Amino acid sequence: MSSLADGEWHRLHPATPLLRGGIFVFAAIGFILANLRERVLDVVFGIPVGSADPLEEIYRRGSVGWALLAVAGALVVILIAFSLSWRAHTFRVNDEIVEVRSGIVFRSNRKARLDRIQGVNIERPLIPRLFGAAKLEVSVAGQDANVPLAYLGSARADELRRDILRLASGARRPAAESVEPAREPGEGPSEPGVTVGGFARDRVVEFLAPELDPDAAPPESVVRIPPARLFGSIVLSGFTVFLLVGVIALAVGGAIGSSGWLPIAIVPALIGSAGYFLSRLTRSLRFSIAGTPDGVRVGFGLLSTSNETLPPGRVHAIGISQPLLWRPFGWWQVRINKAGRSVSQGAAGEAGTTVLPVGTAADVARVLELILPGYTGEEQGAVIESGMHSRGGSDGFINAPRRAAWLRPFSWRRTGYTLSAGAVVLRRGIVSRELILVPLARLQSVRIDQGPVRRMLGLASARLHTVAGPVSASLAVVDAEEAVRLFEAVAAGAVSCATSDTSHRWNHPTGVFE
Repeated sequence: MSSLADGEWHRLHPATPLLRGGIFVFAAIGFILANLRERVLDVVFGIPVGSADPLEEIYRRGSVGWALLAVAGALVVILIAFSLSWRAHTFRVNDEIVEVRSGIVFRSNRKARLDRIQGVNIERPLIPRLFGAAKLEVSVAGQDANVPLAYLGSARADELRRDILRLASGARRPAAESVEPAREPGEGPSEPGVTVGGFARDRVVEFLAPELDPDAAPPESVVRIPPARLFGSIVLSGFTVFLLVGVIALAVGGAIGSSGWLPIAIVPALIGSAGYFLSRLTRSLRFSIAGTPDGVRVGFGLLSTSNETLPPGRVHAIGISQPLLWRPFGWWQVRINKAGRSVSQGAAGEAGTTVLPVGTAADVARVLELILPGYTGEEQGAVIESGMHSRGGSDGFINAPRRAAWLRPFSWRRTGYTLSAGAVVLRRGIVSRELILVPLARLQSVRIDQGPVRRMLGLASARLHTVAGPVSASLAVVDAEEAVRLFEAVAAGAVSCATSDTSHRWNHPTGVFE
């Protein structure tokens, strides 16, 4: 264990107040002074508005000392406020919880139980990376329930993540454990600190280093995404169609002399879409995924990076999809539902729930081996292959009957399900092919519905409830009798798998939290 996981209270990186908002404070002060300096000088020093050069006027009146004193006083007040904020923001990690206290006037206290941790994420935004700092966030189930530690030293963040995952796994703390103080890169055992040259060298190495931690994961990702494929997948997406429609609408509107409302309505949407594309591209560069002793490590990002460890048993649903425009290239995407930040919107939320932005069928198989390790047999491989490529028929799935074509005229052949190796596998979609896997141990509930039209056709719909996320585990049309059998089999299987599941305490001898 490092010195940060000893159960005592610790403080964050000394530059935390500046990184969390100080830069914006100074930027706001600079903006105000740049735009209102004449008014400020008129109020403070009595220099009339419109003077040729206010700074020369200060010098002419002999008020330079007062001006410097005012600037120094403002800086002192800001530094005192930052210092108090930093001293009041403390955290501790023991065998049961991660706890954070913060606030001066309004106090806040947040706790995360180690046996409820869904993942540990380390983000390195561009500016904090220049200071050698990183943000560690402990993801737990619940709305706005995550516990962030912003910011820690980059090396300390990596060490603390290993400690948190070790404690969450159920591994016993040695009875007589020596605590090694965590050191930043460049700080040797007997060095009092980091030299300027060493600090700069470490920052360069950090920018060029792979996202995966070689001490905890293989140095190479099990999947490599060529930049050309990544760029092509973004271009061949639904947003591209929207952008083309918007551009055509602008061109047509300009040709026929349309009123000025059209650009006002479309241009902001086009700018937003372009920003989404750029954000998705930069966040998906340097994508990496690999297995570690404490779960799956997923990393991405170019200038600002993020890498998250998903402990075993934290993936609640897996969605494998192939948009129509990707089909000629054989590309697929894999997304997951997890209890924590699954409902985030935009590119950040997509990156947080996407474990394969774009890959081949072989890449999908490698990713499934990592995030669903119990689903790796030859029979399971055949189920995945059939679910991804089959058009229906006798392929191991219980498919929708022909009369379902009244409600799903194009996709009824591919609509079906099967139960295999402790998971429910759903297949659907013809324009966008989808395959959904739900581990029975993670299932929340199952529901079947039958409205008047489906009742008349002898059909029903089924939905498997998991935590909120991008993967929707549902079938729109199922034979009514098969829906009942699905309900009974899934309900019984979920109880049995949940009872025997010990993946949430993956390193504990008995799998039980003590």
